[in-house]
Amino acid sequence: MYIELEKQMDTDTVLGRKKIMLVDDDPVILAAGKEILRDAYRVYPVLSGAILLELLDHVLPDLVLLNVEMPDMNGYQIITMLKNNPKWESIPVIFLTSRADEDSELKGLSMGAVDYITKPFSASLLIKRIENHLLNAEQNGQLKHFNTALQDMVAMKTSQLVSLQNSIINVMTDLVEFRDYATGGHIIRTQAYMRLMAEKMLEEGIYAEETSEWSLEQLVAASQLHDIGKIGISDAILHKPGKLTQEEFETMKKHVEIGVHAISRIESDLEWESVDISFLHHARMIAGSHHEKWDGTGYPLGLQGQDIPLEGRLMAIADVYDALISVRPYKQPMSTEEAKRIIESGSSTHFDPLLVGIFTKVASQFASVARSEVYR
Repeated sequence: MYIELEKQMDTDTVLGRKKIMLVDDDPVILAAGKEILRDAYRVYPVLSGAILLELLDHVLPDLVLLNVEMPDMNGYQIITMLKNNPKWESIPVIFLTSRADEDSELKGLSMGAVDYITKPFSASLLIKRIENHLLNAEQNGQLKHFNTALQDMVAMKTSQLVSLQNSIINVMTDLVEFRDYATGGHIIRTQAYMRLMAEKMLEEGIYAEETSEWSLEQLVAASQLHDIGKIGISDAILHKPGKLTQEEFETMKKHVEIGVHAISRIESDLEWESVDISFLHHARMIAGSHHEKWDGTGYPLGLQGQDIPLEGRLMAIADVYDALISVRPYKQPMSTEEAKRIIESGSSTHFDPLLVGIFTKVASQFASVARSEVYR
């Protein structure tokens, strides 16, 4: 039986004919319905719900005409099974019934039927209803296909933008490290520290409300631009083989303002382009506030406590830790144990005490990053 059905399906595909399953326990109705529709559609007469369900495993129709009043399994039971099966849920179902009351019609439509036709029905009415619903189903299918294609295109464009963004970041961070070669590996290590702290913070629900809309990947990528303003600082200060004078230090502090200004200009250029600039927001917050201190003695604005953007408070720990364990022209590196003690001793003065608690929990991973050749 199914071999013959598959042969007929191949023929119908070539001819472009839609497949309709007519389900009714009355052979007379089946014969009449088939005669009405046979010129335009391939019609499968089905005597019961059980036969329909068996047939659906071999033939997928474009529409089902379903009688409500049938023994063993009525139309309501059948449509429930169709709509609960992902393979069949999108098949349009038209109820055929002798029940003409409003409640029955409402019940059928609420269960997922696209139409409700009362017997006896005219041939022309039945054909027109079927045409309309098949057209709607085809248009819905095309719309679904279009939406899927559109989503794929958006995903591809987003991926391309992310790749472009990352390429630009890499070039800019390379320029910073080229200018400030004494801090080699600093950017890639602080990026790793930021990821460790942010992941732990999110895991433990610290500052959950503030971070509810954050993208971890954007935050971590943005951290690479924390010292972008050093591009505007002279080589004489950046490469000085010793401690800076107070005047030189004041000049060095301007890298914060330079970085914020550069990032703000990019934000301003993109704000009308309907693109997600939250990455740049993170970058600006980090560049502008990672030298602020919890007790208000930092720079450039002397912000205090939670007035300091959270991104900057995270970056402050990552930045200071890496400076402590790194070689500088004016100092030798500290051990990771010494750096850990200094960060913890700075709780509530230099650093956010909640974030110091997070740091302590991932300090061993910080140390692994600091010792790894991958981050040099």
